[in-house]
Parts: sequence; structure tokens; C-alpha cells
Amino acid sequence: MLKKIDRSALFLQENPALFQCPLCHEPMETVEKSVRCSKNHRFDLSKKGTLYFLDKQIKTDYDNEMFAHRGAMIKSGMYQPLVELLAPYCTNEQILDVGCGEGSFLTALAEQTSITTGVGFDLSKEGIYLATNQPANLFWCVADLTNLPFQEQTFSTILNIFSPSNYHEFDRILKPGGQVIKVVPKSGYLKELRAAFYPNNPEKQVYSNEQVLAKFQEFYPEAERQQVTYVFDIPEENRLSLLEMSPLEWGVSPERKERLRENPLSQITIDLDILIGRKI
Repeated sequence: MLKKIDRSALFLQENPALFQCPLCHEPMETVEKSVRCSKNHRFDLSKKGTLYFLDKQIKTDYDNEMFAHRGAMIKSGMYQPLVELLAPYCTNEQILDVGCGEGSFLTALAEQTSITTGVGFDLSKEGIYLATNQPANLFWCVADLTNLPFQEQTFSTILNIFSPSNYHEFDRILKPGGQVIKVVPKSGYLKELRAAFYPNNPEKQVYSNEQVLAKFQEFYPEAERQQVTYVFDIPEENRLSLLEMSPLEWGVSPERKERLRENPLSQITIDLDILIGRKI
């Protein structure tokens, strides 16, 4: 079995025209276990087989613990209806997963269907390092959404699940006819958790995705829209992970968290909009 760095080096050799230098925006070529542009800007694979495309280290609020809990919830089947809905759109596609975190969604899709190429990136190095432990044959890198290190027209599908967007960059790297699949929470998403975290703060219990939908439709006015809503029975061994898997818990008092650990939720509502926009 290949080491992570060797597996990633093979990916670079098989995809020589994928990357663009984030510093000078020139195409990059593969040189052994690195990518390099004509101006000699060079990015080397880490021991874990990842590429780090940032010019300075950025500390995010997302840590290993949160990503691990998020991954555990995805693997528990919490989003399986979503994965099943997305799978036909991802079959035989060249996919970029934007804000992939620990890589669980892209991995679930790779296990569900046949993906031609799968690349995930995130601003968080912690999330990307965890992603290298995923069993699927995928490539992971640390990059900035506003300055994507990919050449023009290199992907046929962009996944944008619960993460920020940059539609100008998306259009640049999408092939003609390519698709952006954006998954956005609806008002009922995790409503039991929001009520449990903030019982005395009605504003924190309410969420609207109207601005996000409107922005997407500005760029993709003919977008397809699907909705998924269901109640998930949380396996007992995953109930504590639900409390730690998202930024919802950042403003919760330690006392409130402790009470929820003693009596965790057994069900949670998943309520989502799925938007599919195509590049003309």
C-alpha cells in the first residue's frame, strides 16, 4: 500500500494541468513531489500528502475536535438522504469540494458513486490533515476561497456544502456546462439543537437562508432547487458529537452544555435547500 505522500505524488503526475500558482497565477507543473510555476514558486507535498497554498498561516476557529465530531455525525448516517440525492449529480464528474473540512462528504460521495477526480480544500490545515485519514482515493489541499490554486476550466462539478462561496472563482475554474451544487440550511435545520442551546434567546433559534438563495440565483438564474427535510434518529454513541459538531455551540455556556451532555438529544431535524446552477 502506498504511503500518503506517494499516493498524492501519483495524483500530481496524473493531473499535470490542474494547478495554478496562487502567487503569480501562472500554470504549474509537477516536479517530483512538488508543483512549480515558471517563476519558480514551488509548493511541496507534506508528509501527509497535502499541498499548502497559503502564503501565510491562518488560524481558524475550527479545530480538530470539531472536525472529528462533524465527521462522526456524517458517518453515522445523519446526512445519508442528502448524499443519495447528490450522488447522481456527481457520477463520473471531476469534483472540487469547497470548504471540505475533514473530507467526510466528499468521501461519502466517492463511496456511493464513481468520481473521475476528487479534490477537497479548506482554509483549515487541521481539517485537511484529518481528511488524509479518509479511506477514499482523493486529494486534499489548504487554499483560500478568494484565490483558488486551480487553472481555468478544470472541474465539472463544485460542491459547496455548508460553506462560503466565491462565484467569480467558481466560474473561472468550472468547465463550460459545469455545475455548482450548493447545500444551504433551511429554517428547520438543527432546530432542536438551537432550542436546546439557546432556550431564552428566540433570535438564535431562528435562521433564514433567503439572502444566500438570492445571491446564488443572481449568478445562476436558471438554477434547479430541491429540498430535503427529515428527522434523524441519532445513534446513542453519537449524541454527544452532535453538541460539538458546529459553530452553534460557540456561544453556549459551559453549564448549558453540561446539562445537555447529561440528557442529550435523541432526534434532530435536517432541513436543507439544494441548489444546482450551471455555467453557460
